Order: sequence, then structure tokens, then C-alpha cells
Amino acid sequence: MKNLKHLFFFLSFLISTFMLSQNLIGKVIKVADGDTVTILTEENEQIKIRLYGIDCPEKGQDYSSKASAFTSSFCFGKIVKVTQKGIDRYGRVLGIILIGKKNLNEELLKNGLAWHYKYFDKTQKYSDLEQEAKKNKLNIWIMNNPIAPWDYRKKPKKR
Repeated sequence: MKNLKHLFFFLSFLISTFMLSQNLIGKVIKVADGDTVTILTEENEQIKIRLYGIDCPEKGQDYSSKASAFTSSFCFGKIVKVTQKGIDRYGRVLGIILIGKKNLNEELLKNGLAWHYKYFDKTQKYSDLEQEAKKNKLNIWIMNNPIAPWDYRKKPKKR
């Protein structure tokens, strides 16, 4: 049984390493929210993508709808390239979405519709884009005390 567990771990490692070494290309067929989309690959496989290094407002938060609409207008129905950065605990591909040279992750930050998720990502460019949006008081940064989505998710839900 112990050997079977080791084999499973090794195979999982190999599969995830292989997946991370390639880019995905697909058509965006669903926008769940500002930072989560589903693509359909040429192999007819649906893959859920969670944008890497950023976090958009949650449903119920200010600017959630605007972030979702921005993501939808950027990529819905379009062919995108996804640079894979990992797999999250829900099995979603963590990725950077590109259309040509335009980077959705960066565009959301630049437009004040996402936080840089510094806990998981240390990209200086993402921090700079967030700071610039704050300085220019764009969207979420016009609010006096915007609540980061990771803090919002910790709050008890109202019944």
C-alpha cells in the first residue's frame, strides 16, 4: 500500500510538471467572475483557469460586477494563450491569460479591478501596477477602505 502511495505521488508530480511545462490555448467559453474563466481547448477539453497573482472582488463586494464585465469584454469568446503557473487546491489551473501581447492579469491591476495577491506572488510589476492604480484612485481604489477579497472571504456569511 505504501508503494502505491509513492507511485501515485510520483505520477501526480510527473503529470503536473508536464502540464506546467506547456502553455494552453483555448477559447474562453465562460467567465465565472473577474479572476476565473473556463476555456475550451482544441481537444474539446474544458479547463477552469484562475488568474495567477491577482484577486478580484468577490461576488457581493463593490466592483465585483465591473471586474467580471472587464474580464468578459477582454476575453469572452476569444482564443487565448494561458501561461500555466500551477494548480490551486480546487484543481484549477493558475495562469496568466494573454491575447497577443495584452495580459489580462496586468490589465485588471492597471484598471484598479484587482489586488496583487502578494501572499502567493512576488512579481514587482504586479505591485507597481497596483500602486499606480491606487495613486490614480481607479475603481476599487476610490473607496476609503476597500476590503481585500481574501479578508472578505474570511467574514462569516449572513443568513
